[in-house]
Amino acid sequence: MTAEKVRFAPSPTGLLHVGNLRTALVNYLYARHAGGAFMLRIDDTDEERSTAEFEAAIRADLAWMGMVWDMEDRQSDRLRRYDEALQQLLADQRAYACYETAEELALKRKSQLMAGKPPVYDRAGLRLSAAEKSEFEAQGRRPHYRFLLDQDSEVVWQDLVRGPQSIQMSSLSDPVLLREDGRVIYTLASVVDDLDHGITTILRGEDHVTNSAAQIQLFEALGAAAPKMGHLALLAGAEGEGLSKRLGSLSISELRAEGIEAGAIASLLARIGTSQPVEAHAGLAPLVEAFDIGHFGRATAKFDAEELRQLNGRILQQYEFEAVADRLADLQVGGGADFWEAVRGNLNQLAEAQDWWQICATAIAPVIEDSALCTAAADLLPDGELDGSVWPGWTKAVAEATGKKGRALFMPLRLAITGRSSGPEVASLLSFIGRERLIARLRGQEA
Repeated sequence: MTAEKVRFAPSPTGLLHVGNLRTALVNYLYARHAGGAFMLRIDDTDEERSTAEFEAAIRADLAWMGMVWDMEDRQSDRLRRYDEALQQLLADQRAYACYETAEELALKRKSQLMAGKPPVYDRAGLRLSAAEKSEFEAQGRRPHYRFLLDQDSEVVWQDLVRGPQSIQMSSLSDPVLLREDGRVIYTLASVVDDLDHGITTILRGEDHVTNSAAQIQLFEALGAAAPKMGHLALLAGAEGEGLSKRLGSLSISELRAEGIEAGAIASLLARIGTSQPVEAHAGLAPLVEAFDIGHFGRATAKFDAEELRQLNGRILQQYEFEAVADRLADLQVGGGADFWEAVRGNLNQLAEAQDWWQICATAIAPVIEDSALCTAAADLLPDGELDGSVWPGWTKAVAEATGKKGRALFMPLRLAITGRSSGPEVASLLSFIGRERLIARLRGQEA
């Protein structure tokens, strides 16, 4: 049995976003679950828009996610191979030259639509004589090349996500393989790459369904059976609105800069659109183990940024101190493992630990809601080392002295001690705040 081999094929024309990362992640999890190989293919034939900076960012994002690829290639290194494939198709009369300009093609489509006909290319290029082609060449026109579909057939396949698929090929135009400027089109380049690299399964968005039908015929014309295919429902926002891949707030690098953990992104993207519950996993291993492409449905997958942030907090709560020690040091957060244990349950982003360290270790302006109660608390603070064990007896004494209890007791103390109305248990912060600072805050002094 052939080992599974999949690929992720980003174009380095922009930053990696949640939509294309989801495609990469599904391919990665599929391969790893099957014990197969995951390939990175850089689709960089768009020389005008592809940049080394975007490619570097894509690689950095995948590495940060923990999605290590087993092999890689780039399309700009394979242009000769694409030309060989085109020549083979021409020789087999499965490709042909066309000389219409973009404007002429647009007029044809407009006329067809106005006549109530589908905008299918009329194959005028097939009817050109050698003399007509020579005349176009003399005028300076360069041909573009199309693949000759078998339009009398129906392409069928068992889609790994969508189930049985069938497309009547008479409804499709012969796809362009090579532009007049010599740029190879995705339709040809992707098929040749998948064929040469032995890709066994193609997992991509449902916007490629029609394109896949043409590519299945192209595989066959080049002498190979098409790989298995699965087409994932596209992502939408929480309310079903479309997601633009150019929204900076949804780029992986931007989410990372906002303090979102890789595990949160993976945990959400691996499960939305499936019948499986979204669970918080700090690493990819549990997602690999539980992966099943059959769990993905055809309904639109909804990406909720708020759900992502909630997942982020749950993942931070899973981290032991050793897992974040270096990052906390970079944030100049002290207190070691004890401080991490005190605050991690209240964090949504790791950088919030810095806020709480500054509340404990630097001067803040206390919020005095009940000065009499706070003064009593300062007077009643017991001698000795301050730690969490002090809190129950101390607050009991304050309650007895002031007659306050419940929220009327604890909220003024929290506001005076931390300046915040919510957060970690105050008891767990006492040792980091220290006696002098604690008393000063209770007396309304900035400390």
